[in-house]
Amino acid sequence: MTNVEEFPAEARKLTEFEALIGAAPTALDAIPGAVYLCDQEGWLIRYNSEAVALWGRLPNANGAKERFCGSHRLFLPDGTPLPAEDCPMADAVRSGTATRNAEVIMERPDGSRFTALVNIRALTDFRGNIQGAINCFQDISAHKNMEEEVRRKSSDLEDFFENSAVGLHIVSGEGIILRANQAELDLLGYRADEYVGRHIAEFHVDAPVIGEILQKLSCGEKLDRHPARLRAKNGSIKDVLVTSNSRFHDGKFINTRCFTLDVTYLREAERARRESEERLAATYEAATVGIAEADETGHLLRVNDAICKMLGRSREELLSMVFLDYTHRDDQAEDSANYARQVRGELDSYSVRKRASKPDGTTVFLDVYASSVRDEAGRFLYGVRVIQDVTDAQRMEDRIRERERHMRDLLEGLPAAVYTTDANGRITFFNKACIEMAGRTPQLGDEWCVTWRLHTADGAPLPHDQCPMAVALKEDRPVRGIEAVAERPDGTMVPFIPYPTPLHDTDGKLIGAINMLVDITERKQAENRQKTLIDELNHRVKNTLATVQSLAMQTARHSESLPDFGKRYEKRLLGLARAHDLLSQRHWEDAPLDYLAREVLAPISASFGERVKIQGPSVTLNPRAALSLTMALTELATNAAKYGALSSEAGMLQLTWLVRESAGQTMLDLIWQESGGPPVQAPTRRGFGTRLMERCIERDLGGELDLVFDPKGLCCRTAIPLRGSALNG
Repeated sequence: MTNVEEFPAEARKLTEFEALIGAAPTALDAIPGAVYLCDQEGWLIRYNSEAVALWGRLPNANGAKERFCGSHRLFLPDGTPLPAEDCPMADAVRSGTATRNAEVIMERPDGSRFTALVNIRALTDFRGNIQGAINCFQDISAHKNMEEEVRRKSSDLEDFFENSAVGLHIVSGEGIILRANQAELDLLGYRADEYVGRHIAEFHVDAPVIGEILQKLSCGEKLDRHPARLRAKNGSIKDVLVTSNSRFHDGKFINTRCFTLDVTYLREAERARRESEERLAATYEAATVGIAEADETGHLLRVNDAICKMLGRSREELLSMVFLDYTHRDDQAEDSANYARQVRGELDSYSVRKRASKPDGTTVFLDVYASSVRDEAGRFLYGVRVIQDVTDAQRMEDRIRERERHMRDLLEGLPAAVYTTDANGRITFFNKACIEMAGRTPQLGDEWCVTWRLHTADGAPLPHDQCPMAVALKEDRPVRGIEAVAERPDGTMVPFIPYPTPLHDTDGKLIGAINMLVDITERKQAENRQKTLIDELNHRVKNTLATVQSLAMQTARHSESLPDFGKRYEKRLLGLARAHDLLSQRHWEDAPLDYLAREVLAPISASFGERVKIQGPSVTLNPRAALSLTMALTELATNAAKYGALSSEAGMLQLTWLVRESAGQTMLDLIWQESGGPPVQAPTRRGFGTRLMERCIERDLGGELDLVFDPKGLCCRTAIPLRGSALNG
């Protein structure tokens, strides 16, 4: 086929090449399309205007001749440069090779390119010699662009089909699977040869469902996420959603295009969620504790049966309330403040014990644990309140606290020191008596004992971790029969008997101990007094016997007759007995001097009233000094009443004493002064009374005795050193 038209008959003797050359220059413009001629050497000799327009240039300009093609440059379809001497026109003039519908790319001088469809034929003479060649070409860029777009779209569609994440398959009008993508095959685990070509119903679990799907599609209905179940190669069941429509041609059902979305995990998750909600709802209602949900204002959104029963209110009534409505007014502030902080996000959760009022007026105690549910952004959705009725427990705690208070009151009221520890020996309680006994205030948490320091009964130091309480806890047994001595911070010592006893819980586990410290100071003092009395008794019996013997001998020596002896001896024995009586009344303990003086002078002061005066500072004498001084005062009192100042109605007696320091020694000066009685005359001989007084003052007490027989009245001055033998105070 050629684009060159036949020439008139009279010119038939010309060859095609010659005819084209001989034609008018505008003859080639009559040919629809771009045309140009080359001679047998390939020189470009004729071209039409359309060729010039496509080339974007005028060949052979400025007298320069060009070969093979008038384009600026040539390229193969893949963009490879094509030299003019290698182009199809060159092949045609050299070898006569024809080119049919070949594609080349031509470039214009401005750089723009277009795809040209070329048809080239060699022109020969009547003998077959090549005279030149003709090239008819046209711009097919638009067509090529369209082809490229179609190819691209086809490639995209193919890629979409094959590489889609969703299962795709095409089913014929007879239900045969014509094609399936990899996602579809992976979903069910089949190879393409095991799946394509088989009827779609073979893979559906529910025959009525696939029957319904095919019926709807054959009628032109569209399916949108239609639920179905497919059987995989391994026997598992896949829950899918099928979206599909039908393709018709001339009213005939051709095939369907189906999208298969695997929702197996979603269905399983949904079933699990539904089962979870059902279990939660069952648990919610079956729970023995109250469960409620509240919005940010505290209005109840959901409540279970337990809280309804707990508060004695119906579900409908509670759902119309905020949780503060049934809260005791004294407990509202704390719960409200905590809930507001929880809504604001300042608290994740909180717990509170509060009172709630029932419609019948009774009060119940509730333990509330409040938490919150928030969205992903942290916004408050609702609060969850788990509520336990602890009324019985609260009452039990109140009773226990009351009993504890009562027990503490009892322990506080005990005269003995009582304290308790935990199982590790740390002090958990002590009463006031502990403070008094220890001379300090212990601290809760101190270990083993409330005392400052401890000693054994014989005075050896006793570490606290070896004390009876420590032994009782470490060996888990009561400790009895031990004495110890507590040292106070001021240095005083307190002997005591401890009674540590371990304490156990209901399971027998050691939980602590209680200890009672019995102060035995008085008992020890009594024992010491008893020992002192026994020692003093032994000593006094000897002294008394010696005194009695001396009284008897001296009285006999100065008596005029036996009756006179009996009378004098009896008086002195009574004086000795009086001294013993005074010390016996003091349990042979230290005696104040003013007490002794008043007791000795009591018989005469009762008779003489204000005529007897006693005056002096407080001085305490030990039993030995008290006995000797009592004997001396008794002799003076007897003489005053019989011969001295008190023997007359105007006589006066004054007993005074003072304490002074002399040469580093403390001395007691005691003055016996009589006045207003009969004139006093010095005795012609030293009587027994004078010798007895000298013995008591000078010999027994190491003092000095001075008797002055002043006619105006007897004066007796004694000076007694106040040291350990005479003074305790």
